Amino acid sequence: MNIEWFYIAIVLACSDELHGIIWHTFSDFYIIFGEMVYNIVQSSFITWITHEVLEAIFHVIILTLVFQSPTIGILAGAIHLVIDLYHNYFNLEMTWLQHRSLHFVIESIFFMIILAM
Repeated sequence: MNIEWFYIAIVLACSDELHGIIWHTFSDFYIIFGEMVYNIVQSSFITWITHEVLEAIFHVIILTLVFQSPTIGILAGAIHLVIDLYHNYFNLEMTWLQHRSLHFVIESIFFMIILAM
């Protein structure tokens, strides 16, 4: 097996950090956008899910562009979404390093399995 899974996990981690930088840079816009979404759906839960899905779409675009593969982009966005939903839903208190490690380990194992098929 080659180590493409490792590169995918690294790029996904970089994409997540880029998302954080963009989030903090344009936080005023995101707060206003989040309020608009909330006023439309009238549900904090649906607003949260909308945010996570938009973040997953961001990762799909970045990984599709980097690897020139929509399949890798979609799979990476999907697994990242599942992990984010899980650890946010269960309100897992993690440091930055624990959060990054959780994502890296699960995403790496996921892509090891997928690429081994």
